[in-house]
Amino acid sequence: MRQIIGILFIIVFFSTHAQEIDSPSEIRRETNIEAFGDYGQFAPTAVSLITVIAKKDKKGFWQLAKSTGTNLTVTYILKYAINKHRPEGAVDGKAFPSGHTSFAFQGASFLQRRYGWKYGAPAYALAAYVGWSRMEGIGERHDGWDVLGGALIGIGSTYLFTKPYQKEHYELAFSGGDGNYLLGFKYKF
Repeated sequence: MRQIIGILFIIVFFSTHAQEIDSPSEIRRETNIEAFGDYGQFAPTAVSLITVIAKKDKKGFWQLAKSTGTNLTVTYILKYAINKHRPEGAVDGKAFPSGHTSFAFQGASFLQRRYGWKYGAPAYALAAYVGWSRMEGIGERHDGWDVLGGALIGIGSTYLFTKPYQKEHYELAFSGGDGNYLLGFKYKF
């Protein structure tokens, strides 16, 4: 019986340590995942800015600026205030919330909130990938709570300041028939 326990101990010991040593292909894969997430975090906000400029949406520009500023401020205040260590063992104390994730979700939620799901759905897909890349990349820099916190902060900062885009602010309607006439005016704020 002791031999079986000893063999099981050796198997468990070496299997847990063997998982720490990644193959070169696994290292390349994780490096690529993390690099794509590093660059992908900027895409939703960059597309938001390009869309605001293309639509000549001055209100949208200021809403984007306020939500981005709030997101970055809250994210970094929490990083320093909470001082959570990273899952892979680094003790820099800046794991919660994930800054990459909060920035990606802030841009994605701005696109969705301001211009609708047609713009927001692809941006949310990319933001979700960025969050996943923070947990799966070579450094495994965050856990699920860090990513969830980042996503909530990014989305929350957008919903504080962003209103849906309305190109037509007013509508004039006229109808008539059988001697009756109706004139209507509707203004959207």
